[in-house]
Amino acid sequence: MPKTESNPIDLGTKAADFLLPDSQGVLHRLADFDAKPALLVAFISNRCPFVVLIREAFAAFARDRADKGLQVVAINANDHEAHSEETLARIGEEAEKFGYAFPYLKDASQQTAKAYGAACTPDFFLFGADRRLAYHGQFDDARPGNGKPVTGADLRVAVDTVLRGETPAAKQVPSIGCNIKWSAGNEPVWFSRAA
Repeated sequence: MPKTESNPIDLGTKAADFLLPDSQGVLHRLADFDAKPALLVAFISNRCPFVVLIREAFAAFARDRADKGLQVVAINANDHEAHSEETLARIGEEAEKFGYAFPYLKDASQQTAKAYGAACTPDFFLFGADRRLAYHGQFDDARPGNGKPVTGADLRVAVDTVLRGETPAAKQVPSIGCNIKWSAGNEPVWFSRAA
């Protein structure tokens, strides 16, 4: 199974703005979540085995931390023309089936994924109240076939640290997953066909 690692992104980078629809046609933008002390932007997929492995635990994690002040926004940037399971309608079905109690948005132009420097699914960007990047690492060390339990341990520690108004450790293990399925001719400079 091909694996892509998340791009190195400087901690302290400001969150990029976005204006993206959910499956009901409601548009969401970065400023909608200004009141939340922590924002997690997660690039995910409906088909990637790395996301499939963690999606139920991720949904539970998001629900658990919502009352503590974490806002999760999931974004699907995969080419839906080449991959029919990544359409806006399928995003809505996925959110309902797995209990995503957070906006799950479609980045059809892939411009938001490029603005964030997203490379893989899952790819997690955690921002503090100032909307500066505090954590860009893995959910945990579970991978398809490695036998390790899905705990969300790495992301949990980072989120709890940010919610306390503190800074997560600078040493962060990159996320690993499937590469974002870029539309033909729309690949970013960091994308390699070999990935």
